[in-house]
Amino acid sequence: MTKPSMNTRFATAFEIRAAIANKAVTAEVVTRDVLKTIREEDGNIGAFLETFDDEAIASAKAIDEMIARGEELPRLAGVPVALKDNMLVKGHRATSGSRILKDYVAPYDATVVARLKAAGAIIVGRTNMDEFAMGSSTETSAWQKTFNPWDTSRIPGGSSGGSCAAVAAGFVPIALGSDTGGSVRQPAALCGIVGLKPSYGRVSRYGLMALASSFDQIAPFARTVADAALALEVIEGEDERDATSVSLSETTVPELMSPTLKGVKVGVPKEFFIDGMDEDVRSTVLAALETMREQGAEIVDISLPLLKVALPAYYIIQPAEACSNLGRFDGMRYGTRAPGSLEASYLEARGEGFGREAKRRIMLGAFILSAGYVDAYYKKALAVRAALKTQFDNAFKEVDVIVGPTSPVVAWKVGEKFDDPMAMYLADVFTVATNVIGIAGISIPCGFAHGLPVGLQIQANHLEEGKMISVAAAYEAATQWHEQVPVQK
Repeated sequence: MTKPSMNTRFATAFEIRAAIANKAVTAEVVTRDVLKTIREEDGNIGAFLETFDDEAIASAKAIDEMIARGEELPRLAGVPVALKDNMLVKGHRATSGSRILKDYVAPYDATVVARLKAAGAIIVGRTNMDEFAMGSSTETSAWQKTFNPWDTSRIPGGSSGGSCAAVAAGFVPIALGSDTGGSVRQPAALCGIVGLKPSYGRVSRYGLMALASSFDQIAPFARTVADAALALEVIEGEDERDATSVSLSETTVPELMSPTLKGVKVGVPKEFFIDGMDEDVRSTVLAALETMREQGAEIVDISLPLLKVALPAYYIIQPAEACSNLGRFDGMRYGTRAPGSLEASYLEARGEGFGREAKRRIMLGAFILSAGYVDAYYKKALAVRAALKTQFDNAFKEVDVIVGPTSPVVAWKVGEKFDDPMAMYLADVFTVATNVIGIAGISIPCGFAHGLPVGLQIQANHLEEGKMISVAAAYEAATQWHEQVPVQK
């Protein structure tokens, strides 16, 4: 007899796993329902580039067989998960949102993908993204635009907008993105969900197409802090294939977290409340801080003067690393090969394969690394990076976490900033410092401005995710913002 369906739309990963484990529904039914919803409704959102129907259903059936045999279920048994298009899934295309990789098929699984599969997750498909993760709106993808589920005339944020929209729309409870300068936290804020950026090195980058190697971190989206922490628990940990991954003395276990704000010292940098910030966003974030105070937190005013140069430093170091990383995509080693002579092939493959934003950052990176300017720009930015880390280290001696807005504005209209790269870059003004110095950050819903979601960013020192997650969970428990979902058409 076929098990009855459950309403998986906006259900949490914990709820789905429990229903499957308790035999209230089968993993196959859950998976078929998710794929059906994506097929019927994603046309208005554009979150997915491809779904892996056959493999997803086969994986779900394997979970059901484990249950029939009475075997112990892994942590994400039967939970649908979506992946950003820059993570390798063996046998499937991985294009990083770029035309230059339109025919590339992954020969192996990324470490995070292997760990998700081992944990029983059902990989349902790959999601849209800004080309090579260069963007803040998911408008630079070579394939399609993605729209905000709260208002489809607006952007979802970026560069991980497809994964974010997939969770915000209720298609899947968990999705992975990559966060280089805010590419998970910023869209999470604009779409009203949770985006958890781990400390640098906590999650393996093996099998992730690099944008900027010293910034990138794979990061989960979810509707609740507990689900985000569950995803992190599965994917985190040292990997011998990634020399930048670190051994963890404390792993993430959501059930062991102690959500509390009593006695927590919350640092609030005055530099987070800048001129030009949307006033309704400002008041929403200040109200969230007052809620934290009411729950027992001690709000401490602090100053981080170097925050004002974090964005310029980021947009010097990041294009330099991106230029180096994208050098391999030349139509010879990677990418679609163009006909003609060697020189013509290089020019055409890169000229036709890369979009405008990718070309802009490649050229900027080449300029920054050139002999005449590497000292004037790149080395000075590295010095700023070191000084900023020292400033944050000193702040964390006085406070437990640092809190402020995730984005200075709510989601803007599609096309509004597309031709203004500087305006687009400024959307990351509050998030880039986290990546520049490699610490942890999370964005959680904290209210609405102009009828659109606003995110609250909580930062913790390197590898102190447990402290950060506990604070985030305590705020979430004291509010109901995470329960708000877009109106279903």
